[in-house]
Amino acid sequence: MATAATASATAATRFTLLAGAGLRARARAARFPTAVGFQRQRGLTTTALLKTAELQPKAQGQPETLDYRVFLVDGGGRKVSPWHDVPLRAGDGVFHFIVEIPKESSAKMEVATDEAFTPIKQDTKKGNLRYYPYNINWNYGLLPQTWEDPTSANSDVEGAFGDNDPVDVVEIGERRANIGDVLKVKPLAALAMIDEGELDWKIVAISLDDPKASLVNDVDDVEKHFPGTLTAIRDWFRDYKIPDGKPANRFGLGNKPASKEYALKVIEETNESWEKLVKRNIPAGELSLA
Repeated sequence: MATAATASATAATRFTLLAGAGLRARARAARFPTAVGFQRQRGLTTTALLKTAELQPKAQGQPETLDYRVFLVDGGGRKVSPWHDVPLRAGDGVFHFIVEIPKESSAKMEVATDEAFTPIKQDTKKGNLRYYPYNINWNYGLLPQTWEDPTSANSDVEGAFGDNDPVDVVEIGERRANIGDVLKVKPLAALAMIDEGELDWKIVAISLDDPKASLVNDVDDVEKHFPGTLTAIRDWFRDYKIPDGKPANRFGLGNKPASKEYALKVIEETNESWEKLVKRNIPAGELSLA
């Protein structure tokens, strides 16, 4: 467990590094409709102006190449950011989820948080495309308008700092989604993964259009109707780096999935962090706010 003094010092160091990198965000009012620009300024209160039902993924380049990008476009064909422009909330207890990696695939796709409009691309390491050592068994992606603050230590999870990314979602429904799909999901549980010392939340959720969606409403329901799934998710994310010679990831909160109530708390807190980020109350560093 990190001491308060250590956490404070580390936070200060990270804050300084982020500030030193400088803001890359640019005003988008000149090139994007006023409604969407306005919603960014106001936070979550006007995001309904963006019609999520009309959003479509639009690919550029060839899959499994360095130039491949999947943008999100609105009904008029204009690019929007899956991270910043898609509203987090989709109704009472329901949230939007952006698919980055379809189930039963291994290409490590992710939102490019340092590029304008934050398209989805394949991650790289030393110039090479990255793949998981085996397929991921669930749809995987992010909650828009969330951010795990790397300057904030979480006292519940060993004082770990956020990983500087949106919050991840593991969607357990039966349908294989596509890259860039925007789904409505309800959270069921949360896993506090610690990856090389950084906190990397995994929200376990189910798409509302899944046949079993009405049967699962909390962590205990997952075990009842999807037996073994929570353990399988934890073990998959714990072990996927081992074939590359890296140590296993760890999990906080007693190595167990937290309840839906706790998951909602995580979502609320990381949404608040995102709002501070886009309002420039926290330095963005290399992150794109455009």
